[in-house]
Amino acid sequence: MSRTIRIGTRGSKLALWQAYHVADLLKVEGLASEIVVIDTKGDKVLDVSIAKIGSKGVFTEELEDQLANGAIDIAVHSAKDMQSSLPDGFELIAFTEREKVNDIILSHKKEIDYRDPEKRIVLGTSSTRRVATLKHFYPHVKTVEVRGNLQTRIAKMESGICDALLLAYAGAHRMGYDEMIRYELSVEEFTPAVGQGSVAIESAINLDPEIKTLIQSACHHIDTGYRLEAERAYLRVLEGGCSIPVFALAEMTGDELKIKGGIVSLDGKQRIVHELSGKAEEAVAIGEQLAGQVLGDGGDRILKEIKSEMNK
Repeated sequence: MSRTIRIGTRGSKLALWQAYHVADLLKVEGLASEIVVIDTKGDKVLDVSIAKIGSKGVFTEELEDQLANGAIDIAVHSAKDMQSSLPDGFELIAFTEREKVNDIILSHKKEIDYRDPEKRIVLGTSSTRRVATLKHFYPHVKTVEVRGNLQTRIAKMESGICDALLLAYAGAHRMGYDEMIRYELSVEEFTPAVGQGSVAIESAINLDPEIKTLIQSACHHIDTGYRLEAERAYLRVLEGGCSIPVFALAEMTGDELKIKGGIVSLDGKQRIVHELSGKAEEAVAIGEQLAGQVLGDGGDRILKEIKSEMNK
């Protein structure tokens, strides 16, 4: 195919890494591409928390505008930034192979201990899930809101706003900060956000079917796709977004899929977790069923309290 595929992306170094990663995957299949950088609301407003901006489309809306008017063919996102239900006229057509999913503690300081109640530590994060999880397992740890791209967050940390950052492994690793990772956190405690570690490719539903098929052939990782189908179905039922502390992680063994998901109250005092297994081709139904179990076990009450608190 002689046509060049236009890839829309945010302008941060990590977002560009993701876009060039997709471009490299396309190149392997003989597909030419060009990168188109687009600023989003989430990139422009850095002095307000994501929860207060509004979690739906904060990192995606402007890219979707460009998809709709044909200025770009696909938009590349961190899968964990994608709202659980896309606006009419758009679809996710591929998920790249997933990186390690763990949360990490990253610091310029050599000696950091988040587990010792006797040691004062301040962690920087913009995630309500991470804050609530810390309150549940490590209530002695203090947190401070830190937003911006990874380089900006590290600069803020080094200026003294916090001792360390609580982040996803994937972003820190892709940006070459492995030597600053002090802890890889257990997924049993810090179960990641839905989609964490994968790159999502979005298109308008009227994208040329031939181009769509070629992109999927080049970029889509089948096992990752099943995992994210289950996790996103779970999130969709809970109507969760960036501001809601819900979590889910699906794993594949052969054609069997297992998913663990839950919700934690903002004060960390209540944490509900359930697990389900089934065949990979039933991923969506399994995710929806898991959400029903979590809601039925008190998750609906926690969700109502969270949304009431967010709307104050």
